[in-house]
Amino acid sequence: MRDRIKELKQNEDAIILAHYYVDGEIQKIADYVGDSFYLAQVAKKLNNRTIVIAGVYFMGESVKILNPDKTVRMVDIKADCPMAHMVTVEKIKEMREKYEDLAVVCYINSTAEIKSHCDICVTSSNAVNIVSQLKEKNIFFVPDQNLGAYVARFVKEKNIILNDGYCPVHNKIRANELEDLKIKYKKAKVLCHPECREEVLALSDYIGSTKGIIQEVGKYKDENEFIIVTEEGISSELFSKYPTKKFYYLNDFVCDDMKMPTLEKLESTLKNKENEIFVDEDIAKKALVALDRMLELGVK
Repeated sequence: MRDRIKELKQNEDAIILAHYYVDGEIQKIADYVGDSFYLAQVAKKLNNRTIVIAGVYFMGESVKILNPDKTVRMVDIKADCPMAHMVTVEKIKEMREKYEDLAVVCYINSTAEIKSHCDICVTSSNAVNIVSQLKEKNIFFVPDQNLGAYVARFVKEKNIILNDGYCPVHNKIRANELEDLKIKYKKAKVLCHPECREEVLALSDYIGSTKGIIQEVGKYKDENEFIIVTEEGISSELFSKYPTKKFYYLNDFVCDDMKMPTLEKLESTLKNKENEIFVDEDIAKKALVALDRMLELGVK
């Protein structure tokens, strides 16, 4: 099947982008694997005619917005992110009327329509950096309240207003679950994603994006045990990079939507030229402003 996928990919001048959370077999065959910010950066630079996304729907939308003249397909077009729908356009308009000197900052885990009503996008890897650069005093951070609260800890000069959205997978983890794992593996360092609750982050040795967590492990020369507090799909990259280290995960830390892409579906997508992403032209034009600003400020 992998050979057939490679042949189909070549025939279609296609390239595969995969998130760290998707199944390991997909990651092995992908051309690029990374977090949302990295994949957005890569997508802008590609010359291929077709881009195939192994991830969830908002990722496909974002890549299509950044590459309007290319064909963008999803491995599974039904794979979605519940958090992306946890804020409304009406709520954004309400906050703009309520606060002067306001910037609406949206986590990239949001729909194209929401992005089109925001001033700038961020990812977990650049949110603190970008928000600190904004001139506005008031920041409405959508849709993830946990990432917004994490940003507020480091950008105290801003009035960060939180939305009530969250990642169902990260948000369900409680401090007592992590404490039990810390007791079991006393020597293990705790590396945590900022989509988790504040009570969980407080128990961590490091807080960062998926890419940040992967890079952080490499900084430890003597420590060989790590508790990884994010979706277990990251294990493929961690094992590949650090085969001699041990990694422990909390039970049931799985995003079902991120696991929907499979090799069989990838083959079908390429073979049948299906699951193409389309974004309304007006929405795409407005959302592009927020995405381009992220790509510009996120590297400063």
